[in-house]
Amino acid sequence: QVQLVESGGGLVQAGGSLRLSCSASGRTFSPYAMGWFRRAPGKEREFVARIIWNRSTTFYADSVKGRFTISRDNAKNTVYLQMNSLKSDDTAVYYCASSKVPASWDSWGQGTQVTVSS
Repeated sequence: QVQLVESGGGLVQAGGSLRLSCSASGRTFSPYAMGWFRRAPGKEREFVARIIWNRSTTFYADSVKGRFTISRDNAKNTVYLQMNSLKSDDTAVYYCASSKVPASWDSWGQGTQVTVSS
C-alpha cells in the first residue's frame, strides 16, 4: 500500500510562487507515473501535471503549461510541483496521485490547500 503525503501549500499573492512536495512511502515504490490534480471550490477535480517515473516524461494541462513544472527525486520517492506566476484561478486543494499502469490513478494523498490572493 502506497501512502502519499503532500506539503508546501499556503497563501500567496498573485504572481508569486509555491513548490508542492509529495512524498511516497510503502514497501516497494515503483510507480508508472506520478501526478498532480486539483479541486477548486465548487468544481470537479482536474488534472494538472504528470511525470512518467522512469523516463521523466512530463505532461501538463493547458491551463498551467509554461507556469508549472513537475519533477521527481527517485532517491527520495518524492514528486514536486513548482508553481510560478500564480493566478487566483489556481486556488484549489492540490492532490498528488500515483499510478501503477497508464491512465489509472490508484493512490491519492490527502491534499494541500493553495490559496492565491489577487
